[in-house]
Amino acid sequence: MKVHYMNALLFALPLNILEHNQSNHKSTTPHIPKIPTNRLLCECDLYMPNYDNDLEMKKVMENFNKQTQQRFEKYDDRMKTTRQKYKDKCDKEIQKIILKDKLEKELMDKFATLQTDIQNDAIPTCICEKSIAENVEKGCLRCGCGLGSVAPTVGLIGSVAVNVWKTAELAAATELAKQAGAAAGKIAGDIHGMKIVTESLKELGVNALIPDISKKISTISHYTEVITLDEYIFTKKYAACVLGPTNVDNPMCLKVDISFGFRDIYRNPRGAPNSSTVKKVLNALVKEATQGANAKETEVTAAETAAAIERGTEAIDAASYNLYSAIGYSVLAIIIIILIMVIIYKILRYRRKKKMKKKLQYIKLLEE
Repeated sequence: MKVHYMNALLFALPLNILEHNQSNHKSTTPHIPKIPTNRLLCECDLYMPNYDNDLEMKKVMENFNKQTQQRFEKYDDRMKTTRQKYKDKCDKEIQKIILKDKLEKELMDKFATLQTDIQNDAIPTCICEKSIAENVEKGCLRCGCGLGSVAPTVGLIGSVAVNVWKTAELAAATELAKQAGAAAGKIAGDIHGMKIVTESLKELGVNALIPDISKKISTISHYTEVITLDEYIFTKKYAACVLGPTNVDNPMCLKVDISFGFRDIYRNPRGAPNSSTVKKVLNALVKEATQGANAKETEVTAAETAAAIERGTEAIDAASYNLYSAIGYSVLAIIIIILIMVIIYKILRYRRKKKMKKKLQYIKLLEE
């Protein structure tokens, strides 16, 4: 490379000389005499290296030589890789050709030994039996499709069914709560009415005059039946205040007489005493007790109904939440099964396609 480089540099000098040498150009003015020149160039000076003593030029030349050497080395490496690549390719092609020739030879040998007089009935029918992998693949596909259509149906129908069931149960629970509230209100009203009757009789002085009145009241089933005790109260009062040792002017007898209207506040009699006067007082007493019992019944009925509805609603909400959870878990399980089926189907399909691709390559190789 150094020799060529120096030759290239030195070749420029004679070209320059030839360019400016007038003897090389055609003369257009032959009448002008030639002018001799005093420039002389020795042959030894022409080929003398001009840059041997130049340090910068030496450094440039060394750098050039190094870069050139590196490029040649890289080129050699690439050529080695390319040669190896084409060599491997040629080896594979040669192996294919050898295999093809071998297969053709074997097939020709086998065809030569075959019988040519084959009858139609001697040809067996081809029964394509599917492998287990193909059956599993199709089964997974059908199962995945079936479960895929079932999953949204289960979620939709299940939610609608639970909602309908919840509505019906809430209506039934509300009706039962109303019935239970009415029953509880009725009992509370009767108890409150009996309490009013008992307290009113105490205020009228009957309990003080007739101590056995409490036992008699306990024998009746409803507070309104206290009206039937008019004869009993009148008889006991008459026996105690008129026939008995108790004086008519006794404070207890006087209080009972004034309360039931046998006397006025001035202790004057209002007529012949009889049980009808007692019955009127008891009727007024029962009317007052009925009003109080009805108010108590309404209050207790509303409270008990609201409490029963709340308890029933909480129970139904808890049950419906469990049902929704069961439906959600069922749908999730179906989705997981579908994913597993799809994964199995994809794996088996990929393996089958891979085998078919190999078979097609082999058939293509045989055809070639």
